[in-house]
Amino acid sequence: MAKAHQKIQELAWEPQYHEPYMKYGTDYTFRKAAKKDPLKQVLRSYFPMEEEKDNRVYGAQDGAIRGNMFRQVQERWLEWQKLFLSIIPLPEISAARSMPMLFHVVPNPELHNGQAIQMIDEVRHSTIQQNLKRLYMNNYIDPAGFNNSLRNFQSDYCGTIGRQFAEGFITGDAITAASIYLTIVAETAFTNTLFVAMPAEAAANGDYLLPTVFHSVQSDESRHISNGYATLLMALSDEDNRQLLERDLRYAWWNNHRVVDAAIGTFIEYGTKDRRKDRESYAEMWRRWIYDDYYRSYLVPLEKYGLTIPHDLVEEAWKQIWDKGYVHEVAQFFATGWLANYWRIDAMTDEDFEWFEYKYPGWYNKYGKWWENYSRLATPNGHNAIVAEDVDYVYPHRCWTCMVPCLVREDMVMAEVNGQWRTYCHEVCRWTDVEAFRPVYQGRETPNMGRLVGHREWETLYHGWNWADVVKDMGFVRDDGKTMTAQPHLDLDPKKMWTLDHMRRMPPLLSPNVVLNEMSDDERQAFHADYVRQGPAGRPAPTDA
Repeated sequence: MAKAHQKIQELAWEPQYHEPYMKYGTDYTFRKAAKKDPLKQVLRSYFPMEEEKDNRVYGAQDGAIRGNMFRQVQERWLEWQKLFLSIIPLPEISAARSMPMLFHVVPNPELHNGQAIQMIDEVRHSTIQQNLKRLYMNNYIDPAGFNNSLRNFQSDYCGTIGRQFAEGFITGDAITAASIYLTIVAETAFTNTLFVAMPAEAAANGDYLLPTVFHSVQSDESRHISNGYATLLMALSDEDNRQLLERDLRYAWWNNHRVVDAAIGTFIEYGTKDRRKDRESYAEMWRRWIYDDYYRSYLVPLEKYGLTIPHDLVEEAWKQIWDKGYVHEVAQFFATGWLANYWRIDAMTDEDFEWFEYKYPGWYNKYGKWWENYSRLATPNGHNAIVAEDVDYVYPHRCWTCMVPCLVREDMVMAEVNGQWRTYCHEVCRWTDVEAFRPVYQGRETPNMGRLVGHREWETLYHGWNWADVVKDMGFVRDDGKTMTAQPHLDLDPKKMWTLDHMRRMPPLLSPNVVLNEMSDDERQAFHADYVRQGPAGRPAPTDA
């Protein structure tokens, strides 16, 4: 095996007959880097292994159909998979696209072999995930949502969050995107909750296909982690890279936390019917899989190389999850906008309330009343959808950087960038946009860094539209042309389902960012002071403060 791996390096060459064009550049340098691939995987052993894994995946899928798995799986769980399986193939295929970016900037023929294999991995992952989604669509009681979730992925209520996350792998500085953001943080840290903790919850809800597929995916991550670690050690060999590494670790850690914890935390906590008291909450999973296994055993040891680790951000991420209810705020936001989604969101029951109170003491006082209102307003009966009803909830502003709304109100900050006022969910997201993603960073030229530009906010895309026209434009309508794909309950009785006519009578959708930029300076300052005093659970600011 070692001889074969050594032979591969001889196939690499630098053409002398033209001047290479650096399409995807980097501000990192690798002049002193030791060039080693710690894993030394070759295709001769790789392909038979992956073939065996695929056989197991497709065999399990055949067994699920024959064994009537879809008669036993919890509907609440599979509805949330409509969101998950629409988003996850995009990060996978973006990861595949990011590997060739590293070929040009990492001068290591030995590591190029590992990156090429990772590229094949990521294509395979996307393929089996899309196939899983197709299987769900063909066999589940309600295929609506599985069949059209990619149609308007760039402009729907939740998909835009996943898109900005995935495209971070392929935009800007090649090392920042494809190595630090992807392999060092996303794959080494957050795939633990994504591909290990979440499949465990799937099995508890009667779905053993997702665990089969995603454990097959996770078993490839050791190679990807190895690629990232080898590149990291190469970068550490050059003192000039230290400033960039510390910048990128802060950005990559925080953006992964904001998006992955928001999504996977919601799936695990609010997409399950398994309310055993002895099963782990997402906070407990996070503490074990990410804080202990990644932060303490992977990140902290990097200090011996003189690298400053973002201890403060790791602790702040934990504080967000445990003290500030981040996951619960996200789930509430997803349910608030159920009408702009493409899956059915089940209300929480007394059994759910009891479990949340047991795992997160004080949960009911913060969120219980809102979920009771959600249940009360679930069936159309002369009232509007919950987003347009008075339930002590102030619709939040989006974070310009991570695109998860500013749900922990006390942390929201603002900045004026290029003549536009932007809101951010936390100071770190403001720093990312205003300071880190710039052509000059702390006095150093960084021309290869990306920019956060364009029409990023979903609400701004549909500012002033009627809700019925929004849903129709996104294509989230069932075959009769009027019944909505999304519903705030799991009852498929046509008399209990919401239609476009119910949406038509609601007030128009207003973009918080557009409204913010129409304010005067004094109004904007007063708005910000009021916003940070709101919550928890999006409650209006107290009037007696």
